[in-house]
Amino acid sequence: MNDTSRSAVHTLAVEAATIGYDDRVVVHDMTLEIPAGRITTIVGANACGKSTLLRAMARLLRVKAGRVLLDGTPIDAIGSREVATVLGLLPQTPVSPEGIAVADLVGRGRYPHQGWFRRWTAQDEAAVQTALVATDILDLADRPVDELSGGQRQRVWIAMALAQETDVLLLDEPTTFLDVAHQVDVLDLLTDLNRSRGTTIVMVLHDLNLAARYTDHLVALREGRLVAQGAPADVVTPELVAEVFGMTAQVIDDPVSGTPLVVPVGRHHASDGTTRRLREIVV
Repeated sequence: MNDTSRSAVHTLAVEAATIGYDDRVVVHDMTLEIPAGRITTIVGANACGKSTLLRAMARLLRVKAGRVLLDGTPIDAIGSREVATVLGLLPQTPVSPEGIAVADLVGRGRYPHQGWFRRWTAQDEAAVQTALVATDILDLADRPVDELSGGQRQRVWIAMALAQETDVLLLDEPTTFLDVAHQVDVLDLLTDLNRSRGTTIVMVLHDLNLAARYTDHLVALREGRLVAQGAPADVVTPELVAEVFGMTAQVIDDPVSGTPLVVPVGRHHASDGTTRRLREIVV
């Protein structure tokens, strides 16, 4: 594919950032550089600061100390419309206006690209159609969003983010409410977007195995602090799983992708010897 089809290279970084809500600190002294044009996934146990970090990178949450940089400039110093043309966000629990149709909601992703008079153009229409087709919801275009299933609504929100056509895309749990088949479809779609347009993708996932399979750069958090980052093959180890998730596990090669595959070990799933050896890692 020629260069004109690929996204511009934009940089996103967090420098010594402390992030939280009111008097509560959730993320501590975080320094992180997002690889441009790659897929980065943030993983960790519940309430470890994944979504909080993503919200700060999207400028939805102001850092208490440190800074978030977009193209080397503090993101708070950049105009909202300019940020929205570069950086798109799918939040964890988006809310749609009551009664709005699918195509209309997806079309709202075009807002940053429209001028003061907000004229709808052929380019806007093409972007919406492409997003509807890519997420397999073209047949739902005229349906009210609030009549859809949870999985269908999630695909609508992903379509809205795609229609925005930003060079950096942040997604907080994009596979929420989706069955296994559609989880894979969504992650394949995001990978296609990254490979065809060079879109920088940053997402939060709970499923460590899917994260390892679809990620170039893995970021692991524990209690609001960075534990490890790098290629999944370098990051995902039994020691890391124990430290970050408090879980005893084996890590083997995924027979399909060759990426790390985490096999949890419960009290009923291993011999006493295997369990004892694995628990030594946790201790």
